[in-house]
Amino acid sequence: MNTRKLRFGIPKGSLQEATIGMMKNAGYRVYVSSRSYYPTVDDEELLVRLIRPQDMSRYVEKEIVDAGLTGQDWVEEAGSDVRCVEKLLYAKQKLTKVRWVFAVPENSSIKSVEDLQGKRIATELVNVTKKYLEERNIHAEIEFSHGATEAKAPDLVDAIVELTETGSSLRANNLRIVDTVIESTTAFIANHKSWEDPWKRQKIENLAMLFEGAIIAREKVGLKMNISNEGLDALLKKLPALRKPTISPLSESAGYAIETILDESVVRNIIPELKRVGAEGIIEYPLNKVVI
Repeated sequence: MNTRKLRFGIPKGSLQEATIGMMKNAGYRVYVSSRSYYPTVDDEELLVRLIRPQDMSRYVEKEIVDAGLTGQDWVEEAGSDVRCVEKLLYAKQKLTKVRWVFAVPENSSIKSVEDLQGKRIATELVNVTKKYLEERNIHAEIEFSHGATEAKAPDLVDAIVELTETGSSLRANNLRIVDTVIESTTAFIANHKSWEDPWKRQKIENLAMLFEGAIIAREKVGLKMNISNEGLDALLKKLPALRKPTISPLSESAGYAIETILDESVVRNIIPELKRVGAEGIIEYPLNKVVI
């Protein structure tokens, strides 16, 4: 019996490891060979291909792959007519948006976007940059950068437009941000024909749900504990929750078992407070997915 397959593109390069890690938490084990662009995955309904994020939306639009993950910035740069199924808030290093920014050397006389009039700019994001400047009636020479963009100012160009997540690389190269051209997130995209196919659409929607759940879970943990009958009200006042905590009576009316989901960043402060109001057997555990 032949199994239907969804042709799915994983972004090769800076997003690759973050994507494979996210898919692992979503329940998919992806195995990548250093010599192959065709990873294997433990889902016989998926046919996975590594594709540069700059090219992803064009291959999705042309129906060479059914769906894939890429930056929304590259979709706009290519001008591709694709369906954005879900915007997924993760990047190379953090769960965050990324920015394409105008940057200039620290000692540059350029202080604002208006100062770019007549200047020379290097970037990989040529079309989006052109549109940004045209909307502000600023005329500048924009050249495509094949790499090492940060090293081109000031000797080769006056300014660059470069992708940044934290800004640390720009600062390390003595570059100063003048303005943001565009903010971007990772986009789960599909072509219109695949979206109209009921089987493929359901498979794509299932993936999107699990991916989103895996991303939400990365910053949350589960918390279990027991509390006496008398201490329940005081504990609940201390306990934030994603929705409402689950409260289950213990045998022989010995109190309650409490279970909830919290932001990992607050747990270190919450646990001592819970202990002080009488919580016992407190267990913190990691989560793979939180589907809201």
